[in-house]
Amino acid sequence: MSVLSQVKDAQVKDQSNTSLDSHSVNPTGDLLETLNIIQVSGLTKSVNTLEGSLTILSDINFSVKSGESVAIVGASGSGKSTLLSLLAGLDVASQGDVQLDGQALSTLDEEDRAQLRAEKIGFVFQSFMLVQSLTALENVMLPAELAGDHDARAQAITLLDKVGLSHRIEHYPSQLSGGEQQRVAIARAFIGSPKILFADEPSANLDSKNGHLIETLLFDLNKQNGTTLVLVTHDEHLAKQCQRIIHIEGGQLEKISVGETTSENTGKNVNVKEETSHVG
Repeated sequence: MSVLSQVKDAQVKDQSNTSLDSHSVNPTGDLLETLNIIQVSGLTKSVNTLEGSLTILSDINFSVKSGESVAIVGASGSGKSTLLSLLAGLDVASQGDVQLDGQALSTLDEEDRAQLRAEKIGFVFQSFMLVQSLTALENVMLPAELAGDHDARAQAITLLDKVGLSHRIEHYPSQLSGGEQQRVAIARAFIGSPKILFADEPSANLDSKNGHLIETLLFDLNKQNGTTLVLVTHDEHLAKQCQRIIHIEGGQLEKISVGETTSENTGKNVNVKEETSHVG
């Protein structure tokens, strides 16, 4: 039975059951508000090696609400990047499942997972992953064009202006600084208004000034668009800006802590045009 069917059922039962307390919550609103856009259940990832089976992640369970910001932290080799790949459907779990916006990834083949990513997910990678033969504008337009969006150019121009690069739209990646390339990548990630944004060490390859700018842009655009943000980071300061922090240790979920969402960088607008830095 679909979620909407369950909601309608609940409404009918509520109207017909005269014994319910008059102060009971609205079943429609209550159910929809508690829906999770990401639901992870018993997630396990193992690989075969010459020495036998190696478990990278073991029995991971957590959920993420729509619009929430979550950081995944852990030491190198803890399994956090593998977890991000599984959440995004870039890798396949050995056991357990991930549900993205109500869709179980285990029920999808590679083509269907790619379609789901195209429709609902944006990515920001540590190494930028820009197409070198395309301009900044063309890089940002690319996902929307592949999705058949006829408004791709206008969307891309708007997003590049938001990240302070309206004067660099015709430049190629090789003509941009590291900070500028990551801003192009962020603009590309937000085109098409994805429901979920995954970021893998988004500021790791940048100097502190550009790293600060990229982090601020991520949280500002996340807030403006109501996107769910899930990021992997070694940066404790960045992690604390998220609402929750998932700690991974030795392939297991060690704990989930609360971030410091009132951090000075969270939800504050910044004039990116004034803070542009040309770092090679």
